[in-house]
Amino acid sequence: MNFRFLLFSFFILLTFAARAQYKTKLVVAQDGTGDYTTIQQAVDDAKAFPDQRITVFVKNGIYREKVKIHSWNTNLSLIGEDKEKTIITYDDYFSKIDRGRNSTFFTWTLLVEGDDFIMENITVANSAGEVGQAVALHIEADRCVIKNCEIRGNQDTLYLSGERNRQYFNSCLIEGTTDFIFGSATAVFDDCTIFCKKDSYITAASTPEGVEYGFVFRNCKVQASEGVTEVYLGRPWRAYAKTVFINCYLGDFIAPEGWHSWNNDEKKNTVYYAEYENSGTGARTSKRVKWSHTLTEKQSQNYSPDNIFSISQDPSSKKEWYLANSSDHEN
Repeated sequence: MNFRFLLFSFFILLTFAARAQYKTKLVVAQDGTGDYTTIQQAVDDAKAFPDQRITVFVKNGIYREKVKIHSWNTNLSLIGEDKEKTIITYDDYFSKIDRGRNSTFFTWTLLVEGDDFIMENITVANSAGEVGQAVALHIEADRCVIKNCEIRGNQDTLYLSGERNRQYFNSCLIEGTTDFIFGSATAVFDDCTIFCKKDSYITAASTPEGVEYGFVFRNCKVQASEGVTEVYLGRPWRAYAKTVFINCYLGDFIAPEGWHSWNNDEKKNTVYYAEYENSGTGARTSKRVKWSHTLTEKQSQNYSPDNIFSISQDPSSKKEWYLANSSDHEN
């Protein structure tokens, strides 16, 4: 009996030791002063499904690589040294990939599939230029937080996917030309700069039927390149698209109609596009399309992250995950 107890105890100790034997802080540096010279090496070497959050600290440099955060890379933080100098870039685009009608979805520079991902102080760019669909950041995971980052590209810059996935952007710059924020996820953009590089459409939501919220922009600045004169806030990629702008600054280049139906009259009856208390010349609603909405003050109060992400209704949602910060992340 004593031998069995000792054997069992030894097995338990080995199990706990094995669980504890993994690094929670990894450093990437192109000059060899870190643990790895590429970001993908660090991600691939990180423990799968870790009990503790793993931080990959990326030192300044231009990292020309396609980076994939695998589905088993949960609880992973990608923290840059300086968003202006820590850059992940690649130049894939639709016709270059040439994999048929769905080639867009292979063009990403950074693909995130692991839940509870955090990224800060990093620029993610698709440098292909104006050559058609070319994704910079593709997120297909739940409870993801992107803070103080720049997402740069042209058409289809930022793809946010997943009917049940929730993503939070804070103090980010997102730039592009056509449909440069698109997808089916529920996403909140707080205090972000949305930069339009040509006359076109900012969003192309594909919110699934029955999902209460789609893309919500709060306290953002919508700006544009010189010479841009006609930008629409959104058009529906799918019939139940939902997009709302609240307390945002809209420049004079916003089309008076505000929203576009993608030349499909049936979608006018199913989409939900709304605004509340926006400012700037482009915020005038007198000529908005009749099938868009102006929120009441009471309705606007529903657009808090707690409500949008259903924090109180979902006991598994990790309360206030969207407030995750990097104050304890150091190289």
